[in-house]
Amino acid sequence: MSDLSSPGGKLAGRIALVTGASRGVGRAVALELARRGAHVIAMARTQGALEALDDEIRALGGEATLVPCDVTDFAALDRLGAAIHERWGKLDIFVGNAGVLGPLTPISHCDPDKWDKLFAVNVTANYRLLRSLDPLLRASDAGRVVLISSGAAQRADYRAFWGPYAASKAALDAILRSYAADVVNVSNVKAMSVNPGPLRTKMRASAMPGEDPSTLRTPEEFAPKLVDLCDPDWTETGRIYDFPADKVLSFQGPA
Repeated sequence: MSDLSSPGGKLAGRIALVTGASRGVGRAVALELARRGAHVIAMARTQGALEALDDEIRALGGEATLVPCDVTDFAALDRLGAAIHERWGKLDIFVGNAGVLGPLTPISHCDPDKWDKLFAVNVTANYRLLRSLDPLLRASDAGRVVLISSGAAQRADYRAFWGPYAASKAALDAILRSYAADVVNVSNVKAMSVNPGPLRTKMRASAMPGEDPSTLRTPEEFAPKLVDLCDPDWTETGRIYDFPADKVLSFQGPA
């Protein structure tokens, strides 16, 4: 992967939307995009956390537009696309990072309301965003889409109790692969899935409360690799970047 980490790099002047931008991976990615010159549209639920992020981006010499919004407010996602069109007429980068762990439970014990919430955040919100943003991404000279997957979706040996989360991320991968195929011959848009692996995040701590966080890599280590996929020179599409292996991999077919 190329080293594009110098300020004012190839992303200067590009418009980038990041969901779940107020903490963890989303925050680290937003800062890395700003460090490389992109104007960051930062979406998250918490106004105060977004304002703190804005302060950090400004300290880097960057600019941000703050969007306090829950990704399950689907009407708001439609309005977001319209607002981006009115202001910039295009979108260069979409990083779909917002996600939830959901219940770690046997499939047969999963509460329907929790299942619906999990899929609303991890799956439907990204579909609705792609639906809203697709014309803007095609209007870019090099539209880039990166969706956050999980090793839980690719494991050959599924873990007990991880079914709801694994199913949501497998569905997200299917959306990503289909979208990449939809646009590959009719636009300059490239779409990639990313498996960050275990990182030192609040979600990971919830899933593995007995784990020593100091043994894990950080979102700040991961972010530059993800942002490399947003570069105009990136050529791969419809594949997955695996951070633990530091490789771009093809999706595997059914066993």
